[in-house]
Amino acid sequence: MTHTSIWQQILDHSHRADPYPLYAELRKTPVVRVEDGSYVVSTYREIVALLHDPRLSSDMRNVPELAARAPAQAAEEGTPTLPPTFIQTDPPEHDRLRRLLTRNFGPPHRPDRIDSMIPHMFEIVTNEIDDFVGKERSGTSRVDIVDDFAYLFPVTVICQLLGVPREDEPRFQAMSDAVVQAADPATGGIAERQRRRAKAIADLGQYFAELLDARQGQRGDDLLSGLLSGDGDEAPMTPEEILSNAALLLVAGHETTVNLITNGMLTLLRHPEVLDRLRRSDEPDLAARVVEELLRYEPPVQFLSNNRNTLDDIEIAGTTIPKGSPVTLALAAGSRDPGFVPDPDRFDPDREHNEHLGFGGGIHYCFGAPLARPETQIALTELAHRLKNPRLVADPPPYRASPGLRGPRHLLVEIDGVSPALPDDHSPHPPAHTPPYVDSWSSR
Repeated sequence: MTHTSIWQQILDHSHRADPYPLYAELRKTPVVRVEDGSYVVSTYREIVALLHDPRLSSDMRNVPELAARAPAQAAEEGTPTLPPTFIQTDPPEHDRLRRLLTRNFGPPHRPDRIDSMIPHMFEIVTNEIDDFVGKERSGTSRVDIVDDFAYLFPVTVICQLLGVPREDEPRFQAMSDAVVQAADPATGGIAERQRRRAKAIADLGQYFAELLDARQGQRGDDLLSGLLSGDGDEAPMTPEEILSNAALLLVAGHETTVNLITNGMLTLLRHPEVLDRLRRSDEPDLAARVVEELLRYEPPVQFLSNNRNTLDDIEIAGTTIPKGSPVTLALAAGSRDPGFVPDPDRFDPDREHNEHLGFGGGIHYCFGAPLARPETQIALTELAHRLKNPRLVADPPPYRASPGLRGPRHLLVEIDGVSPALPDDHSPHPPAHTPPYVDSWSSR
């Protein structure tokens, strides 16, 4: 009888609905070498230590196997190559690229970029929920929180932010799916997945190249236009760097937020007392606390799969990870580590101290966190306010294939109707204001 390791079970789709008991088993050995030769780290303090350790590189070209094979493979296949994205580099290159991206994304140079989008986020969500009215499936009022809402919202926002036509979504979604699949350790070896990821990023880069060519110098106030302008003290990104990083932001800007919103609604439906508190609107800071607890309890990014490697031997938790080894940081396991978090398997937005790994940490702390937070606060609060008597059709729901970017593929919810967005004004166009419950964190 073949032994199936804990890590293999986590990757197996049959455990996608509830991997957390397996993560508890995994934490018993904080650092473990798995079948593909990489090392998985699963406890909170060890993950945090590595996220801040300069000996842990994000440039996978340091892995001997990849350094030897990737260029030759690309040449053989005629695959166009783009430079690594900023999350695939180390300082000082990482710092330069991140500075240039941040200059056009948020504080300190553009503190109003995200905050100015919040009223439009609210309008998008309001109109999407308005569209729930009249959805009849199998004789009942039934909506799919994924297809009817959670996907449409963040993809619309990231397209607006980047300056990408929303109608191009069918074209770039297939390429985005290929990037996500390449991050799944169950779909092949490290070198093969890195090759597929590079190909998918290059395909998205080609899409952006065509988009920029079509503009013929007609620039707007979007992030892409800002990167092209290079309005700072530093030299702007090269065209190839813009294409590579724009492709990354397009994928990351909607894939993870879809899962965060859907995981959030599923969790609220399983905890009706919290859903009811959110609906009552008498706790202005509750939405922010709910989202932070979701990032700990049901994070959209479960682990960072083989996107780190060791520049030197690293001794941690009694294990030496040899130089040149790929490393996976199991963020979801660390955020539920009872050695750091009391009662970790309880969903509790009232936690006094909620330090989590939902957005990673260190120099690679999630670039899009200031956008994902208000998106999710608005989405969950408005769903709580407006859906009448929502209840799950299936629990657990069907899940996506990816174990790393984990979330339901569908979340069917039956409702008794939809409340109007504004009790005194049934107009589908709400006023342009920031909802009082939103704490965007964009200036923090």
